[in-house]
Amino acid sequence: MGFGSLENTANANNAPVTSLTQQMSRHPEVLWAQRSDKVYLTVALPDAKNVSVKCEPQGLFSFSASGVQDDSYSFSLELYGSIEPEGCKTKSGLRNILCSVQKGEKGWWKRLLKSEEKPAPYLKVDWNRWCDEDDEESTSDLVSDDDDRFAGQDDGSSDDEGMLYLPDLEKARG
Repeated sequence: MGFGSLENTANANNAPVTSLTQQMSRHPEVLWAQRSDKVYLTVALPDAKNVSVKCEPQGLFSFSASGVQDDSYSFSLELYGSIEPEGCKTKSGLRNILCSVQKGEKGWWKRLLKSEEKPAPYLKVDWNRWCDEDDEESTSDLVSDDDDRFAGQDDGSSDDEGMLYLPDLEKARG
């Protein structure tokens, strides 16, 4: 009786039938950045299994995967411009999945999505990978980077940086 009334209530409120399946699937956090020829999507989903990415020429990007406790995660994005499906690459890491999406035409997009509405709360700018149009020549291809690229750097400084000041200390002692 409870399920029947729930269905009737849902239909009376004009709720779409797909809302039930959407509730069963969660949205992982997605960070994005772009270059003139690519869009980078980083999906924050530790230990993901059964990762599936689909790229369609008109700009539809779909993602699905299972999380640690077999929770289902998925999302679809209607991207600002067309894309090249054969130029889309995915690399799974321990903490996230990096997707490199080849743009159909080289050029900077005004935004990630075709829609001018405010994007979903799980979709955010990846400021660590962000590049302005005039800075593009100095960056390398990010798809080759992985989660371990910053291993050993806990405070942003390196041993080489500290060595720059060593000769000055020796002069002061001498």
